[in-house]
Amino acid sequence: MSAPPTARDRRRWARYLVNERAEAHVYRELAARRTGEERDILLALADAEGRHEAHWLRLLGGEPASLPRASVGTLLLGWMAKRFGSIFVLALAQNAEGRSPYDTDPDATHTMAADEKVHHEVVRGLAARGRRRLSGSFRAAVFGANDGLVSNLALVMGIGATGVSSTLVLFSGLAGLLAGALSMGAGEFVSVRSQRELLAATEPSGYADAALPYLDLDANELALVYRARGMDEADAIARAHRVVAAAQSTGSAAPDTSPVDVVDQHEVVGHAWGAALSSFLFFASGAIIPVLPWIFGLSGAAAVALALALVGVALLSTGAMVGLLSGGPPLKRGLRQLAIGFGAAAVTYALGLLFGVTLG
Repeated sequence: MSAPPTARDRRRWARYLVNERAEAHVYRELAARRTGEERDILLALADAEGRHEAHWLRLLGGEPASLPRASVGTLLLGWMAKRFGSIFVLALAQNAEGRSPYDTDPDATHTMAADEKVHHEVVRGLAARGRRRLSGSFRAAVFGANDGLVSNLALVMGIGATGVSSTLVLFSGLAGLLAGALSMGAGEFVSVRSQRELLAATEPSGYADAALPYLDLDANELALVYRARGMDEADAIARAHRVVAAAQSTGSAAPDTSPVDVVDQHEVVGHAWGAALSSFLFFASGAIIPVLPWIFGLSGAAAVALALALVGVALLSTGAMVGLLSGGPPLKRGLRQLAIGFGAAAVTYALGLLFGVTLG
């Protein structure tokens, strides 16, 4: 006979119970903002969390008289799901599913532990759809802001360390903002336009459609076209036969379509002007932050300290955002961005001190 559960066991089960309920609530809130297959998947995840909830209820012997609050992270997910329903909620849910304690908890079944691993992959797949939709202009915006923060912080730290006047530091920062934003916008425009042109060159064309009625029904190279696009030989021959027969019976050719499912990647790549404008504006929004202390009249150590503080907060935020978009831990990514940004600023500051001493 197993030992009766301790008060500590019951507290742990109750905590699992409320977290399962909260997670099911998150998935239902997200489902309410979606339609079709994504909605069905999210509702199925909520039902699965309900089965886990039932397990802990059985161990507790029914609904406890009082329950603890759900974890802060789960409550935050529920709040965000109800108000935003965005990719960021799915990314946070993915991280939460990856931290399940059921692998090592003796009171959780092996099925429940396996469920949580599968849930992680399901949410990862849903989040990946959202990440693809957010690429293009949004990608340019996030990385443009981060580039603006790092490059202009390094610039004003290096210039300021030489001992020049605050006015010169201010105008150097503004010049760096404008030059960097223009460069980022132009670069993003060329990059996206080139990628869209490359995609257009790889798409199927209707160059040979007008010749279809004149092909030999039993011996033609149309099947080779379909095989080149990805169909296997048998399916390609069968399709070529159907297309040529239909063209000969009508005396004209209907526009040919690709025999394989081709994902329209133009939407994923984004639009050149939109990406360029986003890159310009967000680089500028990041680059203005290190210059703010000098804009408002500060100078010397006070301006440097405030610039570092403002940029530190911004770097942590953009790093966390990149972490969410990539499915990584937000805090770790934020700290990495902070280290990179401050590392670059430290190098240029040291060089500025060196040149300042030399010039002096």
